[in-house]
Amino acid sequence: MVPRRFSACVLCQRTPLGMLVCRPMSAATHPQPQVDFLKGEPHRKHPGVTNLKTLRLPEELHVAAQSIIHRAQVNQLPERICKLTNFLWSRKRAVEDLTLRQKAVSLEKELWEKAMQKGGDIDEQAMEDRIRRKVLSELRRTTYHWAPMKYDEELGVVYMAARLGGGYAAVRRALNEIKKRDPSFAPHTLLDFGSGLGTVVWASHACWGDSLKEMVCVDSSGPMNILAERLLKGDDERAEPCIKQVYFRQFLPVSPKVQFDLVTAAFTLSELPNVKDREEAAFTLWRKTSSYLVLVENGTKDGHQILMEARDTLLKKQEKTVYDSRPASVFAPCSHELVCPKLAHEPVSPCNFQQHYQPLSLPRHNDRQIEKFSYLILRRTEAVEEGTKGVEWARLIAPVLRRTRHVHCRMCCPDGQLQHMVVTARKHSRDMYRCARSSDWGDQMPIIRGVDEDVNSDSE
Repeated sequence: MVPRRFSACVLCQRTPLGMLVCRPMSAATHPQPQVDFLKGEPHRKHPGVTNLKTLRLPEELHVAAQSIIHRAQVNQLPERICKLTNFLWSRKRAVEDLTLRQKAVSLEKELWEKAMQKGGDIDEQAMEDRIRRKVLSELRRTTYHWAPMKYDEELGVVYMAARLGGGYAAVRRALNEIKKRDPSFAPHTLLDFGSGLGTVVWASHACWGDSLKEMVCVDSSGPMNILAERLLKGDDERAEPCIKQVYFRQFLPVSPKVQFDLVTAAFTLSELPNVKDREEAAFTLWRKTSSYLVLVENGTKDGHQILMEARDTLLKKQEKTVYDSRPASVFAPCSHELVCPKLAHEPVSPCNFQQHYQPLSLPRHNDRQIEKFSYLILRRTEAVEEGTKGVEWARLIAPVLRRTRHVHCRMCCPDGQLQHMVVTARKHSRDMYRCARSSDWGDQMPIIRGVDEDVNSDSE
């Protein structure tokens, strides 16, 4: 009988043969290990699936936001929404003073060398003044001019119109990682640092509304706190808030011993001016964490690097005075605690994820939008996640490409390496193949030790 032939997909044809480690062994010769990583779940809901379908704002929140926007009557609102959205997405970290000084010294040295090569008589004082002016001019031209965001009532409304849906979607998706993987976690207390519009409160309530008894929102902006309270009350000052036991503050609780079950900071660390302030904030938030610390930032290079700064601070450094000796461990999205491979190899690219959401019903808003974000979840190591013997979990860091009888998965693995795995039922078992087809960017994929794989190391 003539064997059937299947044509390779375009991606396979473009992959250099030398990059793949192929072992053409039959499944009969090497039977697949039988590991129950599904834990009784169907393949489309296997334990690694944490993605959510298109998210909608809670009805009460959506109605309140629409009412506030309608009453505010902001001029040129669509244009201002677009402008603010682009500004916030392109926002970078402030350049550190040390980096700026080093750049100035390097530039000054380069200009002096060029001046000396020309020869002739040089008026050193005049040349020094000229070089200093050139250095300052070049630094002004090439240095990112960071400034803190200051919100008044009108800009707060524009921010709400631009970012309420996307911010809620990113936080809700990050919190779902905890809800799915640690179903026994039922927080009673919440601390949200840089609470802004209060989207963390709404997202947390959607996950653990039955257990949360106290939610403290900290934001230095008075107008933002007022706006968040209006949203909770449905834009009616005399009404009772939709979510009870929410308290707004402009400063963190003073006592270092007061802890909260869940501590969050969404799009907040990027608003701090330098590394030292971000490091102090990370330590403070961790000190107040009893179980989980959730950090969310824009899915840009700077957003991802800010999170990796916080990760390194809490994993590798220690405060002088320790009030809770339980160390930090990475819960998500990293499958390891090694150096992030996305930062270790050129070109540097952010580790980010995406969540579809339905925005507010406003002019020029699409029916469905995508929020691209980066996040980091740390936990106290006392609560150990129950695992499955023989199984490790890798994080899918790119869209899954489903092809005929095989699936392309790009993953960050527990050994700290980026891998491109081609999953087939023949080589990896029917269960793993079906899980791969049901998974997507941001989910986890099981890696069963002892299985022959077609692997391409992306870090090479």
